[in-house]
This record gives sequence, structure tokens and C-alpha cells, in this order.
Amino acid sequence: MAVALRNSLIQKSSSLVKVLDDVWQGIMATNEKCLKMSKKIGTHSGVFHCDEVLACFMLKQLPLYRDADIIRTRDEAILSTCDIVVDVGAVYDPSTHRFDHHQRSFNETLSSVRPDLVKNKFIKLSSAGLIYAHYGLEVIAEICKTKDICLDSASLKCLFTYIYDIFVEEMDAIDNGVPMYPEGKPLYRINTNLSSRVGKMNLKWNEPEKLSSIDSLFHKAMSYVGAEFQQCVLEAATDWWPAREIVRKSIKQRKEIHPSGEIFILEDRCPWKDHLYAIEEELGIEGELKFVVFHDMSGSWRVQGIPVQPDSFICRVFLHRSWRGVRDQDLSDVAGIKDCVFCHSTGFIGGNQTKEGAIEMALKSLNAATIDKE
Repeated sequence: MAVALRNSLIQKSSSLVKVLDDVWQGIMATNEKCLKMSKKIGTHSGVFHCDEVLACFMLKQLPLYRDADIIRTRDEAILSTCDIVVDVGAVYDPSTHRFDHHQRSFNETLSSVRPDLVKNKFIKLSSAGLIYAHYGLEVIAEICKTKDICLDSASLKCLFTYIYDIFVEEMDAIDNGVPMYPEGKPLYRINTNLSSRVGKMNLKWNEPEKLSSIDSLFHKAMSYVGAEFQQCVLEAATDWWPAREIVRKSIKQRKEIHPSGEIFILEDRCPWKDHLYAIEEELGIEGELKFVVFHDMSGSWRVQGIPVQPDSFICRVFLHRSWRGVRDQDLSDVAGIKDCVFCHSTGFIGGNQTKEGAIEMALKSLNAATIDKE
């Protein structure tokens, strides 16, 4: 009987241990979930702008803040409980995760915060630019992971600069009230007009103001901005970046086309303008290239003057003056070149049925430009 009693107690003890173990595992799982959910991103309440909307979206791409709550307030006591604060609080201190840009003492640019990655950036950062400067590499990598895109360090750094140029920089400039044309050359480009679109997502002046409504609109704006930012990153990784090596190879082979090295050929049609300026700098040949010849989707060939900057129609050298606005056989007769298709009225681009004809158009235009200079 004593043995039976002992066995019964052992069985009950084992059951109790299992129950306690299950309770403990539940407590640990709950604590882990609470810990994960306890992260808080602070930003200001009231009217929202594109910069803090984008900043919050970027933070939520990171594993550390993916499940974080967004606290919108101007109460410093509440902000002090947040794990990271953007666009409010008048403090920029990465060591305490405070990222505001409104204080008078703030003059940081992407080049001053990340001199290891970017040079010659002079536009003051907004909260979007600050978060991008400190976390952008990781944000890009995380977005690319969602599509199983793996980037090496060099590729990631190039994408970092490119995405800032075409997406984030305009948010910084607009939020800080930087004029686009203080002189002749624009300081930045507006590629998305996203700041204006986000501004229209706020409550109208004559709508009743409810905290729940404003916060709901903020989250709607964050999803809207985030989708556009994600698309920009993925297009840059899958469309823009793969063209870099194609353009580099073509430029390196330029003297096989003509000894001057002023013409290069793209056998594969791809984005080339942004790559060209970077590769020219890399090879120490800034300004040397004058024309690009590339295969058109229709099967013919195009010859285009290299613009002085990517979004300009002002070319380093234009096509021959006497050809401009002329087409087909009339153009072939004037140019003395077979199979001409057209020359734009401004002379920035033209076409020919053959690659050889397009190259000849470039060479005759170069010779004419040389004569004009003399």
C-alpha cells in the first residue's frame, strides 16, 4: 500500500510540474509578446506632413520597430516614454533616439550625417532625411528581403544615394522650405509631388476635429506613402541598378566606336542617365561623352545628345542645326546619311534605321560643333 501511495504521489507531482511548466511557458510567451509590442514611436499630433509620415513608415520596416505603436502628441512627458521620437521635441540626438530638425541650431545634411556615403548634399534634413540617414541602409535591405532580393554592400550604398536623390530629398527640401531655384540650376528635383498629396489627406479646415479621425488619416497617409516608397526601392533594385554594369561596359568600350571617346553605344536599352554621370566621375572623364546611340523598341536606332544634367534638355552637343525638325528622306538628303528617320526640332535626339547611320549622325554633329567653336 505504501508503494502504491508513493507511485500516486509521484504521478501527481509529475502532473503538477507539467502544469507549472505550461503556465511558465505561457507567462514567458506573454511577456515576450508584451515586450515586442511595447516599443513606441513618438511624433507630433495635429496636422501631419510627408516627412514624419515617411519617417514613421521607414522605422516600421525595421525588426526592432515593426510592431511599435505610433504615439502622436506634443506632450514632452509622454514623448519621454517613447523609444524613438521623430519631428518633434526640438532635439537631435541619435544616442537617445531623438530626431527633430526644427530647432534653430539644426543644420545637418545627408553629407554631414553620412560623409562615408554621400558627398555634396547641401539641403537640410527633415525627419524623413534624418531617419533615412541613420537607418536607410537597413530599411532598403529589409524591403528588398520581402522580394528575396539580396544586395551586396556596394550595391546597397549606391541604392542609398539614388533613392535619396529621387525620393527622400524632395521631402527634406519642401518641409524645410528650400527654394528649388535660388539661382539658375535647381538644388533638387521634385519627382513624386508626394508632399502635396499627403497634405491633402489631412482634415479639411471646416471638418470637425476628432483625435481618432486625425490619427486614422495619419495611418492612411503612412500606408499611402509607404506603398510608393516600397515601389521606388524595389524598382531601383530590380530595374535601375542592374543597368549600371551595362552602361559601365559600354562606356569603357567607347573608343572602339570612335577615337575621340565621345560616343558610346547601348546594345541593350536600359536606364542610363544617372549611371552615366556616376561612371564618368568614377573613370575621371567628366563631360567627355557627347552622344549615346541605343536600340529603340521599334527596331530602329536613336542618337541622343548627353544632357548637362539628367532632367535637362540642354545637351553638351546637339545634333546638326540644319537637320532639326526634318524627317525621313528629306533628312537623309540634307544630312547625306542613308535611312534617317527624324531629328527633333531642338536637336536633342534623332533616329536612323541602322546603328551605323545613327553613329554617322553623331559623328557629323560632333564635327559641326567643332567647326562652330572655331
